[in-house]
Amino acid sequence: MSSPIVKLVAQRIALGILLLLAVSVLIFAGTQILPGDVAQAILGQSATPESLANLREQLGLNDPAFIRYFRWLGGVVTGDLGTAMSSGQDIATSIGGRLWNTLFLAFWAAVVAVPLAIILGLIAVRYRNGWVDKLISGLALASTSFPEFFVGYVLVYFFAVKYQIFPGISTVYDGMPFGERMLAIMLPAAALTLVVLAHMMRMTRAAILNVMQSAYVETAELKGLSAFAVIRRHAFPNAIAPIINVVMLNLAYLIVGVVVVEVIFVYPGMGQYLVDHVTKRDVPVVQAVGLIFAAVYISLNIIADIAAIIANPRLRHPK
Repeated sequence: MSSPIVKLVAQRIALGILLLLAVSVLIFAGTQILPGDVAQAILGQSATPESLANLREQLGLNDPAFIRYFRWLGGVVTGDLGTAMSSGQDIATSIGGRLWNTLFLAFWAAVVAVPLAIILGLIAVRYRNGWVDKLISGLALASTSFPEFFVGYVLVYFFAVKYQIFPGISTVYDGMPFGERMLAIMLPAAALTLVVLAHMMRMTRAAILNVMQSAYVETAELKGLSAFAVIRRHAFPNAIAPIINVVMLNLAYLIVGVVVVEVIFVYPGMGQYLVDHVTKRDVPVVQAVGLIFAAVYISLNIIADIAAIIANPRLRHPK
């Protein structure tokens, strides 16, 4: 790997670490300014002033905010995410299985969405300005207009209530057979696929069309190559960098943006876990889940940047 690429990759990684640190400050500050009293939420309205004071002291709520932040950050760095206030359970242990469930759901949604989006984008370019292109683009535009909760409820109505093909509640558990697990995630995976498919397809189409205006593509067309051959051999390889960026951004959204979908289908993932503990005002859980989501999103963006850098021929072969 050449020196310019190494330098750029190192810069992206360093920037990602600084950004994650800044996000941790925002997450901590955001949870501190939430209205209400954590001790009161845990003990209830009937708690005595003495018991409230003892709990605040036990939880370290009387310490200055910057001390509590560095205590929390130090625990995160060492792998200690803290203890849930509402249940007393170790947060890292509770998150483990739920993070796996979220990644499992996002993975299968991506397995369907990514290749389908690229294929539809290639077809739209091949028949650009024709009725096929207009149909695909129109459906994509309509798809992006619907929010996740609407798509989810429509899928539940037709496939779970009316025709009863798939379960409306996506219950999964440890040791569940693979086939049953796949059946359980079918509707939430379909909802996530429909949400990200249109955006990836439209950006793929735009990236390839931008390359199609290049002189070397016109030369390939003058050589008598078929339209699909020109797109496959010349346009698509040179449009791969922006396509990778779009794909990685949507993969990040698949993981971070599952909150609404998981709540709709009662799927035991990170999103459902976050919502359950927001209602309980369980600050350590909200902080831990928020930081994990931020880390995943920033990491996938860094990977997208690095992939785009490596895919750039001017950096791979500097003069």
